[in-house]
Amino acid sequence: VQLQASGGGLVQPGGSLRLSCAASGFTFRNHAMGWFRQAPGKEREFVAAISWSGGSTWYADSVRGRFTISRDNAQNTVYLQMNSLKPEDTAAYYCAAGSIDSPIVAVTTTRTVAYWGQGTQVTVSS
Repeated sequence: VQLQASGGGLVQPGGSLRLSCAASGFTFRNHAMGWFRQAPGKEREFVAAISWSGGSTWYADSVRGRFTISRDNAQNTVYLQMNSLKPEDTAAYYCAAGSIDSPIVAVTTTRTVAYWGQGTQVTVSS
């Protein structure tokens, strides 16, 4: 199983970034997917999740209305569109997958995630 995240970078407050996570080594369309983030000195926290079909999405209160999670099952890729970025969004962002046929809730807590990708750094600063 591989989850390859990309798209991070340095952006000014109010700016936008789009993260991508390319999956391989498992049947992507059968797994709920999510994004987490971890700032220096803090615990990894949930950001957004999407069901296997894309029909359901969940968001952390801190990003709801600014971030959008989506997926393309034909391309085995999950995305995180981040708008109106704030300095407090600065963190390493991690892609996550639930176990096969798991519900979306499985990718909303770190202890129930089945697979992790490597992080991509997002820095929001002027």
